[in-house]
Amino acid sequence: MIKVLHFFKTYFPETPGGGIEQVIFQLSQGSVAHGIEPQVLYLSANGSARNETVGNHVIHRSKQDLYVASTGLSLSGIRDFKELAAEADIVHYHFPWPYMDVAHFATRLKKPSLVSYHSDIVKQKTLLKLYTPLMNRFLGSVDRIVASSPNYASSSEVLTRFKDKVEIIPYGLDRATYPAPSESRLLHWKQQLGERFFLFVGALRYYKGLDFLLEAAHQTGLPVVIMGGGYEEAALKAKAQALGLGNVTFLGGLPDEDKNALLTLCEAFVFPSHLRSESFGISLLEGAMYGKPMISCEIGSGTTFINIANETGLVVPPRDAMSLAAAMTTLWNDRELAGRMGLKAAQRYEEVFTAEKMVQSYAALYQDILNKR
Repeated sequence: MIKVLHFFKTYFPETPGGGIEQVIFQLSQGSVAHGIEPQVLYLSANGSARNETVGNHVIHRSKQDLYVASTGLSLSGIRDFKELAAEADIVHYHFPWPYMDVAHFATRLKKPSLVSYHSDIVKQKTLLKLYTPLMNRFLGSVDRIVASSPNYASSSEVLTRFKDKVEIIPYGLDRATYPAPSESRLLHWKQQLGERFFLFVGALRYYKGLDFLLEAAHQTGLPVVIMGGGYEEAALKAKAQALGLGNVTFLGGLPDEDKNALLTLCEAFVFPSHLRSESFGISLLEGAMYGKPMISCEIGSGTTFINIANETGLVVPPRDAMSLAAAMTTLWNDRELAGRMGLKAAQRYEEVFTAEKMVQSYAALYQDILNKR
């Protein structure tokens, strides 16, 4: 039994729907069957607790004392991390989170360790200059760094610096953790939204490109459903109202059964993220898993590792509402093409992106790191 401690700033059930949290969940949930005992430590504004459970694994939380520049900070977290890491065989960090780097060095961690490199730091450019020496030292000290796609590994300045220790393991999802929606929920959403619509699912953040989606919806008049909440929500709704977009529906955050119903019903999945903060796109992968044709932007990240241009969907330039509108119109008018792309998307999910493939790869990597130590 290999004991693995995952360390990240947030986790389920306190932050439902986050992409990195979903990856940690899928990895933890599936790794038990591979002789791995996963535990997760994260920070919480609700205080500290030990030995709670999510799914089939144990989670712990440290009290979050401060949250600055997307970084949670905790006085007690370093002590908690030291105690839990002492019991682990491997520490699995999830980047970016500068507090994690501090905890790594403050506790003088000597355990085997790896980093899942989820994203470059894009927004905090000034703070990045101050953080870079610590980041480079931290990434240089771990045994292995994992990127989620070859696209991202080759286009990240940081990862190319450490290419000798970079591994590629794509994110994966377990279809069984997405229970089929009831007929009553399917009927409810059909009545609410109609038979055909484009779907976006995700947090409403600055890098999601939703301004351009609203402009494309204005140009096409096609029905668009936006599921998710976030700090951009009020501004996006105000823009939709100013444009008179009666064809755009904001649903906010919804339970998983409703999300699964929307994924089942939608005509196509549209994912207009325009910045590299979108390193992969878990919700885009959900669209592929449900066999939906996809529209995404070429930003040198994992979005075009999931969505292969003209095969599983259409790929457009970022920040280009006109091209986005044209792609939407193409899929809307050519249902035969959309159907073929949806089948290819589901096939690519099965071949590359299942949770089992991800878990197997990480289990082999854990064993390799321990053997080489």
